[in-house]
Amino acid sequence: MRIFTYVVTTAAFALLGISNAVADAEPGQGYFSIMGSYIDDDKDRDVEDDFNGGQLGFGYAVSDALNIEAFFSGSWADGEVFNDQEILGLGIDLQRVFRRAERFSPYLHAGVGYMTLDAAGEPEDEGAMYSAGAGFLLDLFDSNAALRGEWRHRMDAVGTNNLNDNLFSLGVQIPFGPGTPKFVDTDGDGVADGMDRCPNTPAGTRVDAYGCEVDSDGDGVKDSMDKCPGTPKGVAVNASGCAKDSDGDGVSDGKDKCPKTPKGAKVDANGCELDGDKDGVVDRLDECPNSAPGVQVDIKGCEIKAVIRLPGVNFQSNSDRLLPGATSVLNDAVATLKKNPTITFEVAGHTDSDGPAEYNEGLSSRRAQTVHDYLASNGIAEDRMSVRGYGESQPIADNGTREGKAQNRRVVLRVIER
Repeated sequence: MRIFTYVVTTAAFALLGISNAVADAEPGQGYFSIMGSYIDDDKDRDVEDDFNGGQLGFGYAVSDALNIEAFFSGSWADGEVFNDQEILGLGIDLQRVFRRAERFSPYLHAGVGYMTLDAAGEPEDEGAMYSAGAGFLLDLFDSNAALRGEWRHRMDAVGTNNLNDNLFSLGVQIPFGPGTPKFVDTDGDGVADGMDRCPNTPAGTRVDAYGCEVDSDGDGVKDSMDKCPGTPKGVAVNASGCAKDSDGDGVSDGKDKCPKTPKGAKVDANGCELDGDKDGVVDRLDECPNSAPGVQVDIKGCEIKAVIRLPGVNFQSNSDRLLPGATSVLNDAVATLKKNPTITFEVAGHTDSDGPAEYNEGLSSRRAQTVHDYLASNGIAEDRMSVRGYGESQPIADNGTREGKAQNRRVVLRVIER
């Protein structure tokens, strides 16, 4: 109990007398520690386990990871069978320190020393002791001391038995000698390394309390990389911190009402392609860009006249079967008719003058019916259509030439009502 009282008294004077020391010893500094101990004695000692000891140490920080420390320990124990015992030890430790620059620094230690055992009524014994264990240092805020806790497993060669004890100690450690306040900031961002979650911040970069670059608008892109620093909250951004523009038309996705505009197309403020004549066909596709207001136009933006021609809609000789290439023209016609749902029309078939007139009229009717069926199968209402074959009765070119006959063999859509 006497040594415990001495430990507490010495610690109190040390804390009062040192005002400029830092919490943990830095490499090149010395330190001393003072701790009280709870001792779990070897059962063969026949003494009671208790808070009945203490340890005083003087050490030197050899490097960032290594301390060497001389220590003196003592304890007084009440005997259970034999008389009370006094144990004194003097030794030297090597300590392996981890994370010295941080608030919490664990360490491992191992050492050798000399120990005496004085039991009342018995001759004093002495011999070697060996110990190993672990501990920690915890900075005590802005004070000059660190809280120190330690576990030591002690083995001795005193007397005829080799006994093992466990010592659990708690106290303070105080550095002395030249040193700087314990604040290491490797990247110079104003945040100590122990708290810095982004330890390699470029010089001059604004950081938050954790040493990471600031993202002022909260878009996930740090300010130093953000080319659009005032992005509204919740807006999706690209790697440069600017609002995403998936189709590259200059209108951000959040405002783009036409999000899949082809690359290079001119758009309005809503991201939709321009339609200068307001005919429903965008300028990029409009082959007649100056249509008069209100007129009906086909999918190419050209005014629909009395007849919608179907160039390229051709048939096998003396047959109503379409030739390859006709479907693309008919698909354009379907799109035009869907764009103008009020139009009703006649599907009119025509032939050249080769063959009997009666046969040609029937052939033209069958060909017109083929076109009618194609339009109906692609969504054009049948009540908008009628079918008629005119045969060779309405030529538009000279049947005396090959070219003229080819022009006369045709199917057209004759507008009945708009």
